[in-house]
Amino acid sequence: MLIMVDSKYSNIVLGYNDELIWKHLKHLCLQTVTSEQIEHLHRRFKQLSGDQPTIRKEHFDNIPDLEFNPIRSKIVHAFFDKRNLRQESDGLADEINFEDFLTIMSYFRPIEMNMNEEQLDHFRKEKLKFLFHMYDSDHDGKITLQEYRNVVEELLSGNPHLEKESARSIADGAMMEAASICVGQMEPDQVYEGITFEDFLKMWQGIDIETKMHVRFLNMETIAQCH
Repeated sequence: MLIMVDSKYSNIVLGYNDELIWKHLKHLCLQTVTSEQIEHLHRRFKQLSGDQPTIRKEHFDNIPDLEFNPIRSKIVHAFFDKRNLRQESDGLADEINFEDFLTIMSYFRPIEMNMNEEQLDHFRKEKLKFLFHMYDSDHDGKITLQEYRNVVEELLSGNPHLEKESARSIADGAMMEAASICVGQMEPDQVYEGITFEDFLKMWQGIDIETKMHVRFLNMETIAQCH
């Protein structure tokens, strides 16, 4: 059950005195994590930022669990992707504040037992949208074959027994499967331009995304089970 965020958390706003910002932060907290988790996230935020009001990409260099992650760069970029920050503009932010940090962490929150069907559907789509953005590196609303190859190659880069060409074949096969699922029977000269978000939803149909998005790389004990 979510716990009300009272005035003792006002210091977490990190110098933001605007009443509207604080109200928005409070509303965001109530929809995402418990007060205990907010405190823990705030401590982690301050640790990452060096007790500064914002975090920049280089601050993620201090996370040991990310050092050998094959998609480290995509994970870091996801925190600064304005699409994930629910900003109207596009591109990457230079830095994020604690409110932004909580927004990103909201994508990893666990299912709540009292969610109705509509809420669960929205919850699932938000998680998948976050994942879709990690693939769609040029922000054009489609995952192209090359973008898909890049992710697969990065994911498999740590396997010394798998050559780059093999990784490409895996990506190409997956893209062909995506085309068959989303488009159906294609003409010989028809080109599948890329996976849209609607296609992406079809591909993930029946797969339990709710248990596949971890935040353990942030080493946060109080939300270690949030997926």
